[in-house]
Amino acid sequence: MANTIEYAKLFQKELDKQILEGSTSGWMEENASQVIYSGGSEIKMPKMSLQGLGTYSRDDGYVNGAVTYSFETFTLTQDRGRRFRIDAIDVDESGFGLAAANVASEFQRTKVIPEIDAYRYSKLASMAGITETYTPDKSTVMSDLLDQLSQVRDITGGEGEAVIIMSRPVYDKLMLSSELSYCIDTAQFSQGEVDFTVKTMNGVPVIPVPSARMKTAYVFSADGEGGFAPADDAKDINWLICPKSAPVAVSKTDNVKIITPELNQFADAWDVDYRKYHDLFVPDNKKAAIAVSVSE
Repeated sequence: MANTIEYAKLFQKELDKQILEGSTSGWMEENASQVIYSGGSEIKMPKMSLQGLGTYSRDDGYVNGAVTYSFETFTLTQDRGRRFRIDAIDVDESGFGLAAANVASEFQRTKVIPEIDAYRYSKLASMAGITETYTPDKSTVMSDLLDQLSQVRDITGGEGEAVIIMSRPVYDKLMLSSELSYCIDTAQFSQGEVDFTVKTMNGVPVIPVPSARMKTAYVFSADGEGGFAPADDAKDINWLICPKSAPVAVSKTDNVKIITPELNQFADAWDVDYRKYHDLFVPDNKKAAIAVSVSE
């Protein structure tokens, strides 16, 4: 079938777009604009090294300095996949495109996006330079959150936009806080080509996330039913605060493979092979400005 190549290219493009716009962590992918990806599990990220100011000499002039610009190779550790089988009796050639698109879209929405979010937040929490243990309460959640935000801004000097990622149950307590009115507002938050209206606290966007995606550690199944689940020693993440420029999230749908019923040696069916590479990176010099609050 000649159209399988076109189908695969279209699926790959649209699936990557869905991840970017549909996940609560999709904004982290904006920082991957300079990442070089040529397929497979490796990426190259730019790395720049500069020197600070030196004393100007009236005799010798400027102190020499060097700029080192190179690319560092990283491996995407999350290599995940699944094969979908659509029986030839269920769809003919003309209906395959719509059926496959619906299956892939629903799979990403209900299975892939929650897993990617969970992985990113747990990894971000593991790299946080500011940590605390706190049991959320509506009478203290505002002051505790502001205290951590102040620590982050003290490190960054208030430069650049920060983001607060908050577990939904904790977010609901924050919305009930009696102190909320004096520092809460709304604003537009962009993710891909989509704009969302979010609450802001002191000008910082607050993004609510389902609590199932806000744990400190997960086990990602290798086979069987697949998916992910909290590790035995996982703790609940109340919130994460970080500069918007800190996390570099990479998510790539590898070449989608479509096998027609005529070429399928194992069944009278269409096989759609889906493979996803993804990972999260944070430059070493930005980890100190990431804050996490975990529940007791």
